[in-house]
Order: sequence, then structure tokens, then C-alpha cells
Amino acid sequence: MTDSIQRVAVLGAGTIGASWAALFLARGLTVQVHDPSPTQERDVRAYVATAWPSLERLGLAAQGDPDRVTFHDNTRAAVEGVQFVQESVPERLDIKHATYRAIEPALAPEAIVATSASGLMVREMQAGFADPARFLLAHPFNPPHLIPLVELLGNEKTDPAAVDQAADFYEACGKTTIRLHKEVPGHVANRLQAALWREAIHLVIEGVASLEDVDKAVSAGPGLRWAVMGPHMLFNLAAGPDGMNAFCDRYGPSFQRWWDDLGAPRLEDGVAQRLVDGLSEAEQGRSLPQIAAARDERLVRILQTLAQAD
Repeated sequence: MTDSIQRVAVLGAGTIGASWAALFLARGLTVQVHDPSPTQERDVRAYVATAWPSLERLGLAAQGDPDRVTFHDNTRAAVEGVQFVQESVPERLDIKHATYRAIEPALAPEAIVATSASGLMVREMQAGFADPARFLLAHPFNPPHLIPLVELLGNEKTDPAAVDQAADFYEACGKTTIRLHKEVPGHVANRLQAALWREAIHLVIEGVASLEDVDKAVSAGPGLRWAVMGPHMLFNLAAGPDGMNAFCDRYGPSFQRWWDDLGAPRLEDGVAQRLVDGLSEAEQGRSLPQIAAARDERLVRILQTLAQAD
């Protein structure tokens, strides 16, 4: 299936969709794009041009051609003749369902439709298909052309072969896939970052530290370790040769005390404004595009270092 995927559709060309398009083009695929924006072609080409140097530095664009992209006025035209559809339209069920109803009659029998949805449930989205067997969740992390993670999920209505084929396809594109065995809101990685962000907000609004210093505590501390391995394995290493058993015995009471004291803020009553004000100080006059460019540059360097270590 992987070798047979040469033409893909990208539906929805916002930040996520345009990033997917850049990756697929870099991997030598032909990409057919649809977005209702009248500036879809200009916006996607600009995004690809910005992303391309990073993809080249990572060795992901050796066979790519940024001009192997076409733009279509409707979703049905965009999916004709493709073997894979990456759907990244807005996260509203009515829009998702309308998109699926429009494209299903035009899909090739072997085509896979993968949604980038971060907040909706597969069982909710499946209702837009007469036959959802080739539909699955493939949730990336932003920006998808750089961050390797893709979370894959199907259910009892999903053809298991479609999930396997999607995993092979993404991994051939340089991605790292994980499988969800059970559907939960937010999937895996979003729930993990939501838990961290909740406590980060709590620390700010309780006056424990400034927003800028809370962010530094992550990026200059555990964030570096998390780029190397996940929390379970890190803690397995933290207590010496006896591993996790010793760690839980030694530090379990402390963790339980911390867990019991974690906050549960709500994004209301001025909390969002507190975050906006804190970010204004942390941005130090930089524009959001400048901050994004700095993020991407550091991500490329980290990925290059990890590749060399492997």
C-alpha cells in the first residue's frame, strides 16, 4: 500500500493542512489541495517555501518537488484519483460530516481518509460516512512537517488493515506513529500537555512564578529530557539499578503529596487575560512569525541531534 500511494489530497489548508502539504511534497508525492479560502494557493505556496529549507536540512526533501501541487475549488475534485486523504478542516462536526458526504462518492475503493482532529471523537465523525471502514484518526503535533508524532486510532467500524496501511505510509514519510487502543477525549499527547498546562496556569495565577519563568522551568528542565525519552523510562532510570520499583518506593509519597496539591484553574474570570499579559512580557517585542521561526529552527537542531545519536 505504501508504494502505491503517490497522490494525496489535503483538505483544509490552514496551519496544519499546509504543514502536511509541505511534508507530502517533500517526500515526492503529488498533492491535491482544497481550502475554501480564496487565497489558498498563495498561502500554501508561501508556507511550503518557508518550510522547505528545514525539510532539506533534515534530509526529508531529497526526492521532493514543491511544485507538484494542484489546487481545487471543491473537495470532491481534490480527492479524485488519490490514494490517501489528509483531512484538516475546522473541528466542527457539521463541517466534518459535510466534507465526508461530499467526498465519499468520489473516493477510490482503496483510499484512506485520515483526520487530523484533536478534539473530536472518531465515533462522532464516522457518522458522516455511509461506510467508514477506511476512515481513521491520524492526529499530528504542530507543525506536522517537523514534529514526528502521529496518533492513530480506529474502532470496530474501521478496517484494521487501513490503520496498518496508514502507519506504514506515515512512517515512510518519516513520522513516528503510536496506536490508541481506546478512545478518550484529546487522545494521548494532548491529554499529557493539557495536564502540564493546567498546572502551569495554576502556578502563574497563584503567584508562584511569572509566566515567563514557568515556561523556562519546562524548556530548560524536564522538556529537554522529554525530547530524549518519556516520563516512565526517565523515572525508571532515576533511582539507580533497581529501576521503577525503587523509584516508587523512594519518591512515591512525595509525588502523592504533589498530586494532591495540584491546581484546577478554569479559563475564565480573567485567567486568559493574565496569560495574555504574561505573554506580552515574554514576547519581548517579537512578532508571532518571529517566535514561530525561532521555534522551528530549534526543532530542526534538536531533530538533527537526535538523528545523529541514533
